[in-house]
Amino acid sequence: MGMIHDTARPRGTEDQLPPDHRGPVRFLWWLVVGQRRRTALAALLGSVWMGLLALPPYLLSRAVDDGLRAGDGGALLRWSAALLAVGLVEAWLSILRHRTMTRVRNDAAVRTARAVAHHAARLGASLSHRVAEGEVLAIGLGDVATVAQSMTAVGPGTGAVVCCLAVAAVLFSVSPLIAAVVLAGVPALALAVGPLLGRLTGALTAYRARQGELALQLADVAGGLRVLAGLGGKEAYARRYGRASARLLEEGYRVASATSWVDACGTGVPALFLAVVTWLGARTAAEGAISVGDLVAVYGYVAVLLVPVASFIESGGDLSQALVAARRIVAFLALEPESAGTARTGRAPHGPAELYDPVSGARIAPGAFTALASDAPAEAAAVLDRIGGLAPSAATWGGVRLDAVPLDAVRARILVADNESHLFAGPVLDAVEGRAPRDPAAVRRALHTAAAEDVVRALPRGLDTPLDDGGRNVSGGQRQRLRLARALLAEPEVLLAAEPTSAVDAHTEARLAARLRAARAGRTTVVTTTSPLVLDAADTVCHLADGRVAATGTHRALLAAGGAYRALVSRTAEPPAADGDLTAASGGTAVRAAGAVGGDLPDGTGAAEGTR
Repeated sequence: MGMIHDTARPRGTEDQLPPDHRGPVRFLWWLVVGQRRRTALAALLGSVWMGLLALPPYLLSRAVDDGLRAGDGGALLRWSAALLAVGLVEAWLSILRHRTMTRVRNDAAVRTARAVAHHAARLGASLSHRVAEGEVLAIGLGDVATVAQSMTAVGPGTGAVVCCLAVAAVLFSVSPLIAAVVLAGVPALALAVGPLLGRLTGALTAYRARQGELALQLADVAGGLRVLAGLGGKEAYARRYGRASARLLEEGYRVASATSWVDACGTGVPALFLAVVTWLGARTAAEGAISVGDLVAVYGYVAVLLVPVASFIESGGDLSQALVAARRIVAFLALEPESAGTARTGRAPHGPAELYDPVSGARIAPGAFTALASDAPAEAAAVLDRIGGLAPSAATWGGVRLDAVPLDAVRARILVADNESHLFAGPVLDAVEGRAPRDPAAVRRALHTAAAEDVVRALPRGLDTPLDDGGRNVSGGQRQRLRLARALLAEPEVLLAAEPTSAVDAHTEARLAARLRAARAGRTTVVTTTSPLVLDAADTVCHLADGRVAATGTHRALLAAGGAYRALVSRTAEPPAADGDLTAASGGTAVRAAGAVGGDLPDGTGAAEGTR
C-alpha cells in the first residue's frame, strides 16, 4: 500500500492508513509509509552519517601529503582541525540517527500490535475457533518485535547505498581501477550472502510454525492444569511437551546454524574484501600510480566500506526474519469474521422487538424474562449464539435477518454474556466497568443485582483489588458474579446470559434470580438454566429437546404438565418427596447449599465455569 491513497489523505493522518495485508512485503511497506516523515528523516540522517564516513580518509590523506610530507605545520593543523570537526558532526548525527531509528522501530511495533489487537476484536467470537491461541500469543510476543527490528533497514540501509556510491566516486578520482573493483565487489558481496539468507528464511519458517504449535500446547496446559492433575495426566502431558520442545530445539539449531553463517559473512567477508582492495592499492602505490597519502586514503575508504557492507548483510538477515513474521501476521489479518460475506444492509428495529431462532423455533418476546431449559446445555447456549449474532444463522430481529443488520447496531443493543467471557488483569472496578468509567451508583446497583457485593467486601482493597489475568485469584462463583455485574452495567436492550447462576449456592441463586428479574423489568432478558429457582422467576420458559422447542409456558405450568420438562427439573433438584410432588420452591436447595461457602459452590461443581 505504498500507494494507499496517500494523496487523498490530509497531512498528519498517516496513522489512519489501514494495514495492508495483501502480502508480507506490502505489510512491511505499510509500516514505512505509515510514518513516512519519520522514515524519510531516518533515511536522510543515515545517508548523511554514512556518507560523511568517507570524508575522514580524504582529510587524513591531505594531512599526510600537504602537511607531513611537505613539512607544512600550518596545513597539518588545518587538516587536523577539519578532521576533528567532521568527527564531532558525525557523533552528533549518530545520536540523532539512533534516536530517530528507535522511534521508527517503536512506531512499527505499536502499529503492528494495534493492527493485530483491533483485528482480533473485529473477529470477535469467531477468533477462538479460527486461530489457535498459541498462534496469537506467538504473534504478540515474537513477530511484532521481529517486524519492528527490520525497520533498521530504512535508515542504515539507505545510508549504506549512499556511502558506497560516495566512496566509489571519491576512489574514482584516485584510481579508476580500484573504484571499479569497489563498485563491482560490494554488490557481489551482498549477492553472495543471498543463498544463506534463503536458507535462513526456510529455517525460520519451520521454526516459527513449530513455535506456534508449542505455544498452543503451553496455553492449553496453563488453562487445564487442574483438569490434568485430576485425571493424573500431568506426567503424560509433560512427556509430550518435552518431545515437542526437543523438535523445536532441533529447528532452533537449524536457525542458529544459518544465522551464524550470515553473521560470519557479515564480519569476515568485508574484512577479506578490505584485504584485497588494500593489496591492490599497495601495488598501485608501489608502481607510483598513486601517492602514499592516496594509499592511506584508499585504506581508509575501504575500511569505511566495512560499515555499509556489514549493514547490507545485517539488514538482509533482519528482512529475512521479518518476512517470515509478516507472513504470519498478514495471514491473521486476512481472516474475516464468519458473517463478513453477508451484506449488512438491513435496519435494526426502532425499539424492542421479537427475536426468533428458526433452528430451535425459540421466540423471545420483547421486554420479557425468558429462560431456555435443556438437558444439553450446549444446545441452549447455541441458541444464544444465534440470536446474539455470534454464529451464522437465519435468526431474525423484528422480522429482519440478524446477519443483515450492521454489526455495530447489533453489538450496541444485544449483549451475550457467558461463563467463558474473559476478566482482564487490573483493578476489579476496571474489570466491571468495561470500556469506560461509570457512575459509582450504577456500579453499586449492578453489583447488588449480581449478588456480588459480598465478593467486593471480601476482597482486601474492595473494588481497587487487582485481579489476576482471567480472575484466577478469585473463586469460580465470584468470577461468575463479577461477569454478570459487568454485563448488567452495560445496560443492554437485550441481555443473553448463559448459565449465570451455575457456580453459586441456592440461597445466592434465589436472591440473584429475583434481583435480575426486577432490575431488567421491561427489557429483554434470556438465560439458559435448569435451576428451578431461576426458572420460576422467568416470565416464559422454553423447554428444548434435541435442540428444538418442545414446550413453552411458565415454570409452574410446565411442571404441572409433567413429562420431559418435569424429569429435567427433577434431575436438577433434590430427590422428590414420596408422593412425587415437586413444588416450584424445591430447587435442590439442600443439595446445592451443602458445602457452599460465601455464596459459591466449590470450583468444578455442576456446570461451573462454562457450558460451551
